[in-house]
Amino acid sequence: MYILALSFAFYLFAVWKRPLLYIGLVLQIAYIVSRGIELGRLPLVGPHDTLVFLTASIVAFSIPFAFILKNRAQFFSIVAIISSIFTAFAMTTKQHDSPLPPVLKTFWFECHVVLAFMSYALFGIAAVLGGLNLSRLKNVSMDMHEIDGLGYRAVLIGYCLFTLSMIFGGIWAYLAWGTYWIWTPKELWTSILWAYYSFYLHARLQQWWMGRPMAWLGIAGFVVVMFTYLGVSLLMKSSHSF
Repeated sequence: MYILALSFAFYLFAVWKRPLLYIGLVLQIAYIVSRGIELGRLPLVGPHDTLVFLTASIVAFSIPFAFILKNRAQFFSIVAIISSIFTAFAMTTKQHDSPLPPVLKTFWFECHVVLAFMSYALFGIAAVLGGLNLSRLKNVSMDMHEIDGLGYRAVLIGYCLFTLSMIFGGIWAYLAWGTYWIWTPKELWTSILWAYYSFYLHARLQQWWMGRPMAWLGIAGFVVVMFTYLGVSLLMKSSHSF
């Protein structure tokens, strides 16, 4: 937990000093690796580990997107704020250190979870870019079409990863329960999330959705992501623990 606390501090101060964001990411990756070695498995069960993985994924994915932007300072600042909040939240949640039940000891489960949270991270990047797009009047050096295009790429890649995650999740469900789909709240909201980003990608093809409408869609999409991820787990009973 000391490593995680240090990564939180670096993320927080990275709002003013961008290189600290990279140090925070390295520390968080080290924490994930150390947890994996300690547990003898991928540390991706429960809110604690998944929040850490989501945060590291957001920061890692932000780097290639940032270097395409002409004005990346504000982008990195927003990413640093989000990362510090998620890391702080992770430190308040309980670590899941008990052995995994047999139903989770499968390659399909690991692929399902890894791809899901990588896609969540990319949807988060799209939301950050949407926020930048909405603030473009105050930052005239930012190119609206550039930001729009990057947001679209983030969602498109995330959508592909999320679709693969759903496929692997269906295979895992069949091996675990003998059916590809169970109408639990988590699965229902997962399908809603997939449908939402399907709409996003189709709306992008219409000219009048360009600019602020797409920016708001990107931000709203990440709200749906967070409810699907944490809201359903905390407010509803489901077969998923994350």
